[in-house]
Amino acid sequence: MAPRTVTREQLAGAARAALGGGRRLETVERLTGGSKKGVYRLTMDDATTAVAYLWEASENYWPTAEGDDDLTNPFAPGSGLDLFEAARARLDSLGLRVPELHLTDRDGMHHPAELAILEDFPGENLLDLLDRDPHAAEPTMARLADALAAMGSHRGPSFGKVGLIDAGGVSRGASGEEAALGFGLRCLAEAAARDGRIAGARDRLEERLLELAAAVRPRAEHSVVHGELGLDHVLVDRAGNPVLIDIEDLMYFDVEWEHVFLRLRHPDDHCRRFAAEGLDEDRLALYTLVQRLSLTAGPLRLLEGDFPHRAFMKAIAEHHGHEALALVPVVQTPSGRGVADGARACGHR
Repeated sequence: MAPRTVTREQLAGAARAALGGGRRLETVERLTGGSKKGVYRLTMDDATTAVAYLWEASENYWPTAEGDDDLTNPFAPGSGLDLFEAARARLDSLGLRVPELHLTDRDGMHHPAELAILEDFPGENLLDLLDRDPHAAEPTMARLADALAAMGSHRGPSFGKVGLIDAGGVSRGASGEEAALGFGLRCLAEAAARDGRIAGARDRLEERLLELAAAVRPRAEHSVVHGELGLDHVLVDRAGNPVLIDIEDLMYFDVEWEHVFLRLRHPDDHCRRFAAEGLDEDRLALYTLVQRLSLTAGPLRLLEGDFPHRAFMKAIAEHHGHEALALVPVVQTPSGRGVADGARACGHR
């Protein structure tokens, strides 16, 4: 569903309640990048700014699917004020810089949607700063490494979304790797239904997922992981501290999951410094294939709605689909030329 237009009048009362001091809301600007919630910069008549998050159906580009609201699944799409507040509280408890909360509204007092108004960080995100001036970004990168180390050293009571586990809930499944395997198989089915290359290699991809999962040794400890951490999901405050955003999917899970996503998101050397010691190679292998499939299936599903940045999302699906196929055994054609099953069936697009 395409987001509707949010007007100044609709957020004026919430902005006044959040920021007060006789200020009046001057402008409302939609910020780019969000696919599950609306993100707006509020500018008051004295140039004070804040950011509003709106969680409602009209702000969510994702076509609905069965199980989307099942928080006992660690990989269900995280959305909503409860998950945001729980994630923010956990990160704050670990000493990370988090946005100050000016106002929350889950009862429709100020707007007919779950709403949070929080501190604004109007400058560059860390990725843009790093690209523009690596030297200037270095202190923030070092502090981010410390923050990730603090997250990695914390032990959660079990695996799953922080918002679920910290409220006393329990995730489905016997282990995190079992949950990841189930997620990978679901992503494979979704991708195969939408992409002929993946459909042609589905059996081999499924076999490979099962092989990789069988090699993973049990683990009882789980750290705090962002889940989709890229440097574009890190803002920078005036003191140069990193500030994590898009935190609703914060989980207690394996540090290897975070490491794999960082490596896929930033295949250059930017994030090598963030790798934890003693990473489990078997988990890395399983999570790499699962995330390749997720980054194929997810964008293809998103493209069935009206997400505006279609070429960008299609390119993500194409790239990660190709990389997923490269992780399965090669078969030999009658000519002796080795190709992956999916490529043999459909060719690269």
